[in-house]
Amino acid sequence: MRTKHDVFQQLRDSGVVAVLRGVDADTLIDITDALVAGGVSGIELTADTPGIADMVEELDASFADEEIAIGVGTVLDSETARTVMLSGADFVVSPSLHEDVIDTCNRYGTLVAPGIMTPTEAITGYEAGADLLKVFPASSLGPGHLGSIKGPLGQIPLMPTGGVSPDNAGDYIDAGAECVGAGSALVDYEAAARGEFEEITDTAKRFRAVIDDARQ
Repeated sequence: MRTKHDVFQQLRDSGVVAVLRGVDADTLIDITDALVAGGVSGIELTADTPGIADMVEELDASFADEEIAIGVGTVLDSETARTVMLSGADFVVSPSLHEDVIDTCNRYGTLVAPGIMTPTEAITGYEAGADLLKVFPASSLGPGHLGSIKGPLGQIPLMPTGGVSPDNAGDYIDAGAECVGAGSALVDYEAAARGEFEEITDTAKRFRAVIDDARQ
């Protein structure tokens, strides 16, 4: 089993967590291949996807020899958290703050990233044992809001998600984000349906280039 530290470092090294909401099981492996080829190794499926446990297991088995971190998002309760951990999830993400989910993940040594928006929620989640705080929806207030949270709470690692694109990902890194979460701006499902996975690879490379530049 991978340690929290290893998973956290994997997400930070990736710079981007690809949020695959409602991904088709038939294209899951090809999409992940395309993302990894573009330098994105943080892969987050969402718990509201039909057959999510089987998909996590398939992804885990298919990329057993790859350095990727597989997570599940939209986790709202401890039962779901435990189910996806048993399926092989390396990290668990929520859109909101659920202390029972944090408790369950900590009990079994799995990295957990609950959703927050305010400094109060950030410190509450961190004190409850969160490893990474997902600022969501990040686009509502932008990079300046994240930077304002980091000002007094510099010790808390943040991951903005929601409305993050290659145009603003660097701004979030400059504001203090450890990494960013990206969905539709990163993964073009229409291109995937056409079998044009290289478009996803190209977008992943754009994200990585912007983030790498911001970190210099």
